[in-house]
Amino acid sequence: MFAAFSALSARGRGAARLAAATLASGLAAATVLAGAGTAVAAPAADATVPSQGGATATIGGLKTYGAAVVHADSGDQEISAGLFEMSVDGGGMLQTYCVDIHNPTQRGAKYHETPWSGTSLGANKDSGKIRWILQNSYPQVNDLAALAGKAGVKGGLTEQDAAAGTQVAIWRYSDGVKVDAVDPQAEQLADYLEKNARGVAEPEASLRLDPPAVSGHAGERLGPVTVHTNADGVTLTPPADAATSGVRIVDKDGKAVTTAADGGQVFFDVPEKAADGQAELTVQASTTVPVGRAFAAESRSQTQILAGSSESTVSATASASWAESGAIPALSAAENCDKGGVDITAANEGDAPFTFELLGIEHSIPAGTSRTVTVPLQEDQAYDFTIEGPNGFQKRFTGVLDCMTQVGEADAAGSVTQTLSEPSPATVGSAPDDTNLAATGGSSMTPLIAGLAIGLVVIGGAALIVVRKREASTQE
Repeated sequence: MFAAFSALSARGRGAARLAAATLASGLAAATVLAGAGTAVAAPAADATVPSQGGATATIGGLKTYGAAVVHADSGDQEISAGLFEMSVDGGGMLQTYCVDIHNPTQRGAKYHETPWSGTSLGANKDSGKIRWILQNSYPQVNDLAALAGKAGVKGGLTEQDAAAGTQVAIWRYSDGVKVDAVDPQAEQLADYLEKNARGVAEPEASLRLDPPAVSGHAGERLGPVTVHTNADGVTLTPPADAATSGVRIVDKDGKAVTTAADGGQVFFDVPEKAADGQAELTVQASTTVPVGRAFAAESRSQTQILAGSSESTVSATASASWAESGAIPALSAAENCDKGGVDITAANEGDAPFTFELLGIEHSIPAGTSRTVTVPLQEDQAYDFTIEGPNGFQKRFTGVLDCMTQVGEADAAGSVTQTLSEPSPATVGSAPDDTNLAATGGSSMTPLIAGLAIGLVVIGGAALIVVRKREASTQE
């Protein structure tokens, strides 16, 4: 057995062109920042990766896998194909397959549960077929004899065959590549799954809060925030400064609550004389994450789709802001691959307009209304922007837009394949945590790309967008 590195399908000269273009964008953004002054140098708000809640996990490596061959105009290349394993923050384990064959996987990358719309799956008409494959193959079907019988595989299937065949079938729908399993049994399973796949609806999140941000006046109950979960119940953790601020988490009758069920509604109960401020509610539960949920990385690491879950910890947060008068904003963000950017939803429950600027365009949210603004971004572009409001309000969002699975023909033409003899998909180099994962779609270009990404974050986040709130005329 030997693991292979595909250089971003493999990108070769295309990767160099992308790096140069991205570097230029980062430098330009750094120039913009330099002219912005010290006000944006160190935002007080904590950085938030757009997420609607659910499981957060760290990827380990391929645990059960076989070999596959990707056929391209530039030639064939052999790569590993199979199941990844992730460890969930707070407890639990996940098994996932890759739905982004051209991109490398970073060992130790942090992932968060995300809707399909925040990944390439959102615009893929065959995403439902991928979920069918997951529901009807390994590891959801762990009776390998029965699975072999359905697929007409004589001689049976090993776990490695089952994992490789399942991954190959998924790639045919997720990435549109010509790929075959090396083992005949695995290939036969892949053909069976591809032929029989049917569209299945996207699964609901294991846990999400709607809306994730609310606002209003002191002395009011701010909300409601509705809990959506497949868990039996959730635990509510009140704001950290609840003892001093007097902010409570209550139900619709005003009774303090520490738990809720699916469909339950909770509110932030803010004392009438509370100083203008903000608070955050944390919701947590233990459940199995639904098969087919997507997992997107907080860094540039290939997108995954869930194949199996143990009982795992899931969480979500909701924020509240309040004031006596003026604009009172509530902000949330979600990556939108269909529009190629990040959707910023701004609600204003105050009595004056909330005005802010995005990419040089001024937006004004009238009192008592809500509006969603899309920040357009390039594929693979890192972003880091902050929106400010009155009374010290500040919200910062960071991440990397990863919506595409395929590279252009010009990039593929310069592809280079590097194959390394390894007994297992382990990292290459002296330190186990500083290099790429020799795994599904893994690339020998990973250290270069990771280094560029880190450097760009330092000098400007690859295209750092500074968002400043202009005080409404009633506040001036």
